[in-house]
Amino acid sequence: MDLLDFSVVLLCLMTGSCKSQPQQFWNDMAQNDMRKAMKFQPNTNVAKNVILFIGDGMSISTITAARIRRGQLQGRTGEETVLKFEEFPHVGLLKTYPVDRQTADSASTATALLSGVKTKYYLVGLDATAKRGDCASAKGARLKTMVDWAEEEGKSTGIVTTTRLTHATPSSAYAHSVDRDWEGDVNMDDKTGKCRDVAHQFVFENRNIEVAFGGGRRHFIPYDVADPEANFTYAKYQRRDNRNLIDCWKFLQDEDGKRFKYVWNKQQFDDIDPDNVDNVLGLFAPSHMQYEMERDDGPQGEPSLTEMTTKAIKILQKNDKGFFLMVEGGRIDHAHHDNKAKKALHETLALEDAVREAVRLTDEEDTMIVVTADHSHVFSLGGYPSRGNDILAAVDDVPEQYLPPDRKGFTTITYGNGPGFEGGNRTDPRYIDTTTDDYVFPSAVPLGQDTHGADDVAVYARGPMSHLIHGVHEQNYVAHVMAYASCIGINKAHCAHYRVINTGPIHTPHSGLLLVVIACILLLNIRL
Repeated sequence: MDLLDFSVVLLCLMTGSCKSQPQQFWNDMAQNDMRKAMKFQPNTNVAKNVILFIGDGMSISTITAARIRRGQLQGRTGEETVLKFEEFPHVGLLKTYPVDRQTADSASTATALLSGVKTKYYLVGLDATAKRGDCASAKGARLKTMVDWAEEEGKSTGIVTTTRLTHATPSSAYAHSVDRDWEGDVNMDDKTGKCRDVAHQFVFENRNIEVAFGGGRRHFIPYDVADPEANFTYAKYQRRDNRNLIDCWKFLQDEDGKRFKYVWNKQQFDDIDPDNVDNVLGLFAPSHMQYEMERDDGPQGEPSLTEMTTKAIKILQKNDKGFFLMVEGGRIDHAHHDNKAKKALHETLALEDAVREAVRLTDEEDTMIVVTADHSHVFSLGGYPSRGNDILAAVDDVPEQYLPPDRKGFTTITYGNGPGFEGGNRTDPRYIDTTTDDYVFPSAVPLGQDTHGADDVAVYARGPMSHLIHGVHEQNYVAHVMAYASCIGINKAHCAHYRVINTGPIHTPHSGLLLVVIACILLLNIRL
């Protein structure tokens, strides 16, 4: 493709005029993509760093809708937009079912992604020999995760989430629980055995995690202590053991001789100097953090997912041995449960912003970045809208044969189930504003919340060994790839030999050619 052709393509994508382009336009675009694909060389370096982004509930249809939304916010038709992680060279599909269900929850899926082992619905960091709610069954069922493996190799580790730090996805990185709901001891009043709540496990069993940002203060504070933001107690949720786990965390960090910071608002977060801190705990909300569309970014508010990701990377990068970081865009899932698609799409775009910043701050030569979802939702797009029709609006041009019996319009976005069910006397979306922040999109089955979906999710990868992400795999495959790429945990057997034959920069696409050149030079010298 010459410069003129490229300019035409760029103008088309920026203005949305592709729909009137002749066949040569599309042929040139495809040929250009194919030429780039044929030039590809796999990156076989060892991954010094690994970053795993999890969009909770980020189904493929969510990604499609978010892509269109991004483009339309930028003044284009939207369908032609490419999200940052969609530029990654390797893409695959993951089967998300746990061992006992067709449709997964976030505990079983995050455990698979982080430990490399599939497990049962509602279990956190335990294999399928454990039983939900049975403390004794956890014995012998504990799984090691990417966090454990990285720390064993002297790497730094971090967890960033917009949910409670003790919620299913982030807790699967460090905790072991026979019930994902046991986030605090208040959830375990009638339980027997030696099980510990997730917040307790974070503080007393995971003191080496360098960075932890998220919500969920309520599970760390005694029941009679006022939350600093709300100035009152969330007694229903706060601790019954009379322990202030935040103070315990500080004590342990001080005992270890760490330079540490605990922060709970945006101003304190902004004041963290990555160069002058070892370990950081940030709990920015009593429960989950705010949706990005509603986030208070003032001094007493909350940092964005991008800001937390940036700060985490800058702190973790100080370790010469590298790091593992898990980042969760957790509230995509919550918005979908409420059938509030606009919020779900903007949470997806917030995750994309964080991915974009991680790409900027790291080097593809030594950092593997994986972007995926834990599960999908019953969220769909359809109805034959015109190119560029607002993704949040009613379908604009419904052919007569597709009008429903009540002759009313319908939105491009619909849910299979959830609170958006209206029954027979439904509102015609053509005559109301469906683009408001809290509009509840229609659903087919009345439920208090929508359910997760059972369909596969996409996985995108760049950096060392990212070509191992391909095709269709079980979800637990991802942990094995990340461990192999970074030479940690269960996949270290190849590393000693690998490092012997690859001294210096560990990148070998042209090593064979280099050896041939060296051999020729030596032979030439002998003959001379």
